[in-house]
Amino acid sequence: MSNRTLNLDDTLYQYVLSHSVREHPAQAALREATRHHPHAGMQISPEQGQLMALLVRLMGARRTIEIGVFTGYSALTVALALPDDGTVLACDISEEYVRVGRPHWQAAGVAHKIDLRLAPALQTLDTQLAEGGAGRYDFAFIDADKTGYDAYYERCLQLLRPGGLIAIDNTLWSGAVARPAQDKDTLALQALNTKLHADERVDLSLLPISDGLTLLRKR
Repeated sequence: MSNRTLNLDDTLYQYVLSHSVREHPAQAALREATRHHPHAGMQISPEQGQLMALLVRLMGARRTIEIGVFTGYSALTVALALPDDGTVLACDISEEYVRVGRPHWQAAGVAHKIDLRLAPALQTLDTQLAEGGAGRYDFAFIDADKTGYDAYYERCLQLLRPGGLIAIDNTLWSGAVARPAQDKDTLALQALNTKLHADERVDLSLLPISDGLTLLRKR
């Protein structure tokens, strides 16, 4: 028995994967296609993806937002969890990265659910707000430039309905957030974590999964 989260060694981590993760073949293929990418560490873990998919299904979500697509694993994961008329508003600025994922979206039969916007995310989100999108989304996942997280959070909070959920990635930042900051990304994450803890507009839980995942339910 333990009253705190277990540390996972490689053996226990593999046990978690083998007894929890259920991947579509296209998800496994996309992870493999990304494995040797120079920035492969930017991809979320499969167990984190599975948790997000479960949350999306539990909510009955239909309209979702993703900020930071990379090669498309998280967008694919969420799209697979949505009904056929569901959508992922996927925001990124790199056609090069996204190009890796497109064939796998097609192979999984969910490409029609992913509305990719290759533009600065704030521009896309502000356009949604200007077009009357406030309160129309169910779920948002933020996993992009860390210094932009606060602004993304504020836009997503406006775009989500009451009861909607925001998931923010990398909020433990390899443990750096618990030490004196040495760079702008760490400073930004520390400030955001402090802000979120005190934010009465949301209910929250910072989970020690992968590199830290903060879940925020809009009140």
